[in-house]
Amino acid sequence: MKISPVTPQDLQRSVIAVPPLARHDDLSLNVEANQALLGHLEAGGVRNVMYGGNANFYNVAVSEYARIVDMLAELAGADTWILPSVGPDYGKMMDQAAILRSRAFPTAMLLPMSFPYTDAGLAEGARRFTDALGKPAVIYLKSADYLAPATAARLIEEGRVVAFKYAVVRDDPSRDAYLSSLLQAVDARWIVSGIGERPAIVHYRDFGLKSFTSGSVCIAPRGSMRLLHLLRDGRYEEAEAVRQQYLALEDCRDGISPIRVLHDAVTLSGVADMGPMLPLLTGLSGADRERVAPAARALAAWDREAAAA
Repeated sequence: MKISPVTPQDLQRSVIAVPPLARHDDLSLNVEANQALLGHLEAGGVRNVMYGGNANFYNVAVSEYARIVDMLAELAGADTWILPSVGPDYGKMMDQAAILRSRAFPTAMLLPMSFPYTDAGLAEGARRFTDALGKPAVIYLKSADYLAPATAARLIEEGRVVAFKYAVVRDDPSRDAYLSSLLQAVDARWIVSGIGERPAIVHYRDFGLKSFTSGSVCIAPRGSMRLLHLLRDGRYEEAEAVRQQYLALEDCRDGISPIRVLHDAVTLSGVADMGPMLPLLTGLSGADRERVAPAARALAAWDREAAAA
């Protein structure tokens, strides 16, 4: 596992995969399936792997947290950066900081809070967490105006931030007042596009963001890495052709549930058996599985064909 401090170059070297977490029917961790998924990502060139919402870290018990992060660290290749998540509430993140402080992870991501909060309270929580961890953090921006641009800039100046994961969904991603205001306060190298392949081209070309996160990369890692490389080279028409391959599955995710669809899509595609979801979430209904399966299998087949070409 990569343990050196995270740099902008690290953020840009790879798509940042956001995978689900595999469990057995009794909800214990399935080490073999998690190894299979991580190995699939690494074989496709992915070196940055973030365990957050798609891994249902919101519902993970603090009592299980050390076991999870230790498993992930052991499974990762020497050059793979594992990014665990914490929170979203203050008490949980501070308990998790105590666990992570004794381990070699170079950073952790603060999951977004939906319970009432204030801008100053979020900033104070980030300060106390990074003090307890002894390292800077990734902050997840999932809703418009979640953190004021000036506050984001101050946290960077204080050395408390590795990056911001920007995941505010827009009907038209080219029109985004919050992202524009953030970019007036902080350099684009601090912000990662955090909504998968759908807005990746617009975020790269129009806003200057240099990396993106993805869930569907878990099924088709080579394609996502090719998309990143095409964006880096400014080959936007070719990038759009690659992006189109992901939209059938992304449409399922947007229409049903991004987290639940990805979890079962990894299983349905044949990459690895993710098993059941940890409550308070559940897997897909039979009808939804029938809708998702063709999209997941087609994406996996396309990625295999691209690898063989």
